[in-house]
Amino acid sequence: MRAVVQRVSGARVTVEGREVGAIGPGLLALIGVGHDDRESDARWIAGKLAGLRVFEDASGKMNRSVLDVGGAVLVVSQFTLLGDCRKGRRPSFVAAAPPAHASPLVTLVADDLESRGVPVSRGEFGAHMTVQLTNDGPVTLVIDSP
Repeated sequence: MRAVVQRVSGARVTVEGREVGAIGPGLLALIGVGHDDRESDARWIAGKLAGLRVFEDASGKMNRSVLDVGGAVLVVSQFTLLGDCRKGRRPSFVAAAPPAHASPLVTLVADDLESRGVPVSRGEFGAHMTVQLTNDGPVTLVIDSP
């Protein structure tokens, strides 16, 4: 499982002009699921997101988590994170899991975050989404499950 995580001052996702999710300060987590990913990967990613120390403390050091700062996470599925661009000019998405496998795992990431006390907003799996964000820092990280 792969997550591209951005520290944001705000983010929102719309589908056909309708807002389906939005947060203020926190993390935007774009989630890609591979064929071999399991529930343990989803729970590991959720734990990493909840505890990731990317928010500044009083000394200006990245020492605080989204839980510490009272932030939220916007979880958005994105199969293109598993795209392979090494050959040719068109990405190959053979590493991305099919929707029947991926959708429950993306949902589990969001549900697990909520169970840890993190406010969560969600995109709409499989929809053509428009994501707007204000990256704070900018801070952007790529996280792969073990």
